[in-house]
Amino acid sequence: MQNGRTVFEHYANGGSARGRWPIFSGTKSFWGIAALAAVHDGLFKLDDLVSDTITEWKDDLRKSRITIRQLLNQTDGIEAASRLQRASIQDRNNMAIQLPAIAEPGTAFIYGPSHIQIFSELLRRKLKGRSAIAYFEGHVSDRLGLHRLNYKKDSRGNPLPATGFELTAREWARLGELVLGNGNYHGRRIVPSALLREAFSGSQANPSYGLTFWLNQQSPTGREADMERMLDLQWQSAQWTDLCICKDAPADMVVALGSHYQRLFIIPSLKATIVRQGSEARFSDSHFLRLLLGRVQ
Repeated sequence: MQNGRTVFEHYANGGSARGRWPIFSGTKSFWGIAALAAVHDGLFKLDDLVSDTITEWKDDLRKSRITIRQLLNQTDGIEAASRLQRASIQDRNNMAIQLPAIAEPGTAFIYGPSHIQIFSELLRRKLKGRSAIAYFEGHVSDRLGLHRLNYKKDSRGNPLPATGFELTAREWARLGELVLGNGNYHGRRIVPSALLREAFSGSQANPSYGLTFWLNQQSPTGREADMERMLDLQWQSAQWTDLCICKDAPADMVVALGSHYQRLFIIPSLKATIVRQGSEARFSDSHFLRLLLGRVQ
């Protein structure tokens, strides 16, 4: 889509515009928008200490210093804990807040579901009895016209905010329209523009990851990397400095990224949103973007 108009749409293997497809970790970016909506509502500030709300952390030397911003950019130092995604877990929130801090807050990027799961518990407590899902629906998904989402709830009704949503390409593109609208979607304000910009600021530990969105801000001088392959590395081995998704894509491009190369590329300078969904194993973000932008040498 460009300038609010669909310029190309194609579905392979008998697919259709009505078919929903898993976006995997692309789900996180929707919850990142919910976090910003909660900041706007005055529930908390991004640099508040998590331990002010999850008071069980008060006496832990590392966890007591973690901020909400660090949860959202995955630099809190908490163990990644991919096992949180198992359907058999009865209470994901309780499991998540008990995970150990394996690095000093702010010093390492450790990608996994634990951080956003802890955030959902913080949000639940801030809501004082209201559910995190109800808040998400009222402030984000309903305003985007997205319904019947799969929250992968545990036995306590806690959502799994790290993954789970299944969307059509057109539905996922609504998140791109929200970003291009500087926090507005079809005339409805969801997040103030100044607050939305917070999501597109990287951390010292990983300049290519903001608050649940991936960034291309180190283009064109950074070295290109396949972010999915980078995430397969042990966190101690991954080097996130001077990386970009595509040297030939604009530096203001932000990306919601899901496993198996599910992608929502958002390029504000081109007023463009690109959704790519698929199941094949071989795919290159950089090559795809060069083809799409007409920058193949």
